[in-house]
Amino acid sequence: MSNSAGTTYLITGGSGFVGSHLTDALLARGDSVVILDNLSTGRLANLAHAAGNPRLRIVHGSVLDELMVDELVHRCDVVVHLAAAVGVKLIVEQPLRSLTTNIRGSEIVIEAAHRYRRKILVTSTSEIYGKNSSGPLTELSDRILGSPAVVRWAYSTAKAVDEILANAYHRERGLPTIIVRLFNTVGPRQSPAYGMVIPRLVRQAAGDVPLTVFGDGTQTRCFAHVGDVVEALVKLLDHDGAVGQTFNVGSNDEVSILELAKMIIELTGTTAGVDLISYAEAYEKGFEDMTRRVPDTTKLRELTGWVPKRSLNDILTESIAEARADLAASQR
Repeated sequence: MSNSAGTTYLITGGSGFVGSHLTDALLARGDSVVILDNLSTGRLANLAHAAGNPRLRIVHGSVLDELMVDELVHRCDVVVHLAAAVGVKLIVEQPLRSLTTNIRGSEIVIEAAHRYRRKILVTSTSEIYGKNSSGPLTELSDRILGSPAVVRWAYSTAKAVDEILANAYHRERGLPTIIVRLFNTVGPRQSPAYGMVIPRLVRQAAGDVPLTVFGDGTQTRCFAHVGDVVEALVKLLDHDGAVGQTFNVGSNDEVSILELAKMIIELTGTTAGVDLISYAEAYEKGFEDMTRRVPDTTKLRELTGWVPKRSLNDILTESIAEARADLAASQR
């Protein structure tokens, strides 16, 4: 095991949902953090509580700015590459931006990490598996994708390129890389603006409006609390055995989206019902989804001992409290 006390981390996309929680965890244990974020989906408010910390520096800029990335990577010890165009809604609406950010941006960051021999953790996604609805999915499970004409799969393809690039730099040039595939991470600070299902449904329930469920609602997902996910990231960053490896990170507590909506209705006490919305109406004609997505996290658990601690009920209770507080603040 390596000791990372006093390490300086560069976190791209560090003002975002996962990035801000990772920043909190690293600062809490005495590390320093430099954040590079263009604030397109991240928010400075996510880190307002840490603004006075002398070990935190926030740089407003893009991973597409090669000179800026070069300078920041040079000054840091470890790179955590979180910056990405995320959320199904954003990807469907702005596929070109998503491809540019997720492929070229990653290429620039990985190249800089290689230039200065910095360990880099690259965040990927469960979207990698595409329409593969078997499960639980291991890190070696097949990718099953639809036609390139279906915009949905642009994100999966871009992230696959990122993974291939990181693996190639590790194998051919010795770059210390770690790849993590995140499965439906949820919790405080997650915005409903980009199609994230729990924040959207919870805010609908808090506002006493019908909860919109896409498709027939029988599709299943597994939701992991961001605090548990960050713990996994930190354990992997600290473990020498993680280098050169790919890990699924997520819960295996499976729930259908319709069942999820009913849980939220029960916990909030709303009288609003559920509206089933076709995928074509929600996104675009020809949109494709997967019926099931469950991670196998055996590899992560065997290396680090990590298991998620928070239940879906814990997650929903916390999300509902946050949504109600936001709603009350907006009405003042």
